[in-house]
Amino acid sequence: MAKKKRDVPQINATSTADIAFMLLIFFLITTSMDTDRGLARQLPPPPENNQEKSDIIVKERNVLQVRINKDDQLMVGGEWFDIKQLRERAKEFIANPNNDENMPEKHPKHLPYFGDVMITEKHVISVQNDVGTSYDAYLQVQNELVAAYNELRNELAQSQFGKSYAECSEDEQKAIRDYYPQKISEAEPKKYGGK
Repeated sequence: MAKKKRDVPQINATSTADIAFMLLIFFLITTSMDTDRGLARQLPPPPENNQEKSDIIVKERNVLQVRINKDDQLMVGGEWFDIKQLRERAKEFIANPNNDENMPEKHPKHLPYFGDVMITEKHVISVQNDVGTSYDAYLQVQNELVAAYNELRNELAQSQFGKSYAECSEDEQKAIRDYYPQKISEAEPKKYGGK
């Protein structure tokens, strides 16, 4: 007797698209993705209409010029510097411990936890790089400047509260940030050339 050919049943593919979509969502959610990292910067508020122009003008002694040329060489305040010296130079500029006339002006201010203190709140560190500056050199300079602020804040936290800045309460941290406000200004890149 001859066997009858059996039809092979077809697979129902209507839910295949749904399963593929669910797998795609699963892998998107569970896979870690590289995220772009940037530099944390907070822009100053715009000047108010009634603010005098003299308030906006920054005195030369309150500005530390940091320039990086196309050969990744660093000039700080008109002098050639090694990147390893930048942090200490920035700390000295920000704090102005000896109230030097060539460093930022000190002004009295009443701060919580500190009382009446003399601080250099009008200082600015102006960073300008050449269009040919490497990204690595730019980031090294930014890291050193931020590290200078962090070290000053940690030192102040240790002397005032006996603990690191990270261990301080939010109010204590705010008082320390008011004592040493981070003021790093980015200037538009220019062509400086080499030494």
